[in-house]
Amino acid sequence: MNRFILPEDSSSKNYALATYYIELPKGEDIVDKAKKMALGQTLGTWVDVPGISDKMQELYMGKVANILEAPPMELSSQLCDDCRTYFVQIAYPTANFGSDLPMLFTTLLGNDASTSAQVKLVDLQLPESFVAEFKGPKYGIEGIRKLTGSLPETPLLLNMIKPCTGLTPEEGARIFYDVAMGGIDFIKDDELLGDPDFCRAGKRAKAYLKAAEAAYEKTGIYTTYICNITSSSNKILDTLKSVIDAGVHAVMMCFSTVGYSTFQYISESTDVLIMGHYAGSGISNEGLTSGLSSHLSVGKFARMAGADMVMMNTPYGGYPLTNLQYQKTLQHLILPDHHLMPCMPVCGGGVHPGLVPQLITDCGRDIILAAGGAIQGHPMGAAAGVAAMRQAVKAVLSRTSLESYADSHEELSCALRTFVK
Repeated sequence: MNRFILPEDSSSKNYALATYYIELPKGEDIVDKAKKMALGQTLGTWVDVPGISDKMQELYMGKVANILEAPPMELSSQLCDDCRTYFVQIAYPTANFGSDLPMLFTTLLGNDASTSAQVKLVDLQLPESFVAEFKGPKYGIEGIRKLTGSLPETPLLLNMIKPCTGLTPEEGARIFYDVAMGGIDFIKDDELLGDPDFCRAGKRAKAYLKAAEAAYEKTGIYTTYICNITSSSNKILDTLKSVIDAGVHAVMMCFSTVGYSTFQYISESTDVLIMGHYAGSGISNEGLTSGLSSHLSVGKFARMAGADMVMMNTPYGGYPLTNLQYQKTLQHLILPDHHLMPCMPVCGGGVHPGLVPQLITDCGRDIILAAGGAIQGHPMGAAAGVAAMRQAVKAVLSRTSLESYADSHEELSCALRTFVK
């Protein structure tokens, strides 16, 4: 039975085409290593076992689709290092895991020490028949704009309550009100605040929504509250019910910690807006020879699982994310992908008015700018912090430099002096 398939043939035959990075000692046979991994992650073990038929191999065995050397060597005389690096593509029959995300991940990265290699998943191409099983975002970019009544091609603003945790519902509501008085579009819980005894999600939701209404009566701008319901699988449905009963229309989950299948289940079980947060994804992203790349974990899989908006990191805060991974994650959220609606990117992590031109240049106008400390830490108060962010957006849209716009806008001027080093 042939152990190989051409990459271009994999989609038509309903294979998931996975691309891995692998390092091997010089002299170790990469072809043999790839064949063993393809077999080991589907039918085989480290020794031959009875019962594997030709039909079983044809329908359910993984196939080696491609092996690329990096750098691309042709001659043995070009070998100069003790370690060789490769990109290996393996095609897995989708019949092995269906539309089950846990089994997909087990196949892609559930590497049995006896049958597989130490690899990092750097790309994944899925056939249309597989992606069709996933509903993806319910609202996406257009739906979010309709829900918020925002102007087309105008970036939206989001704030996360700081301090991150330790606040009672009443204390948090006072902060919520101060920020909402600035006319911000969204306020969310920090990812570190779930459903603790001192600030239960349902009680917090009631207090924050009351603050949102009070601010709306004075500003005429309604701030949507996004409640963090991240919790264990035996509790998350109760948490969801408690906040929906309180009147919440948007919730947030950290997809890497609740699990993508739980995230998907919640998304498909409710009509509320769903925000995905990248917190915890570094566990699987940061290894050079293990885990998976962030454009998959934060981009592709979050979108498949049903996130309408996704909080993503940028290279401009304190986290040393590469610009390439940042750009790839963005594209996996917004570019056409079968029937899946695009996700609204939410850029956070050290965001302040001085970064607004760069973020809009990178991401376009269908973006949510997520500023925490730059709003609540504004020397003139939280409402002024919102105003400074809004003024920075207006400057960019009017093709005016921040410095020139700040000459006639005190809030922006103060923010630039405070946050731009």
